[in-house]
Amino acid sequence: MIAHICGKVVEKFGSSVIVDVGGVGYEVTVTGLEYERLVLETEVKVYTYHSVREQSEELFGFMNLAGKRLFEMLITVQGIGPKAAMAILSIGESEVVRNAIANEDAVFVAKAVGVGKKSAERVIVDLKDKVGLALAYDKKEQVELVGRGDEALEALMALGYNIGDAMKALEGVDEKLGTAERVREALKAR
Repeated sequence: MIAHICGKVVEKFGSSVIVDVGGVGYEVTVTGLEYERLVLETEVKVYTYHSVREQSEELFGFMNLAGKRLFEMLITVQGIGPKAAMAILSIGESEVVRNAIANEDAVFVAKAVGVGKKSAERVIVDLKDKVGLALAYDKKEQVELVGRGDEALEALMALGYNIGDAMKALEGVDEKLGTAERVREALKAR
């Protein structure tokens, strides 16, 4: 299993990038949002999901661990394969998608290319209790993002916490503390 790769983005095409790691180019399929952000000739760390099927092997890449974990949850839903999961993650930041699922917003999830109303509803039913707590949410306005880009949140997820448990562990921890200190405090409160 390839958990992550670090290297230079040398090519971009379709919905994939090629990351050169020590002279070996890895083709990685990324979400539309991440594709736009990735710049040629820059060094990146990409968390990967290695999909092995009878006829193919593919790497799906994510710029943060939260996106990878949400992808892994999405592909457990019947009828949602890796490509549909990537389409769902392409409609917004992983935290926005997670929050939409937690708030049971099937209309938002159904905006993904190739994902119909029934599939979106199945995603909601299967994952709403697994993705964690819903945050303040207004379907007409924007989603309030709490924890977006939070290194302490990602560190707890790297230790095996799911998104919801990691957010809950950090609830009472002062956000002004450094990342390591916030993780320590969250682990103590456990």
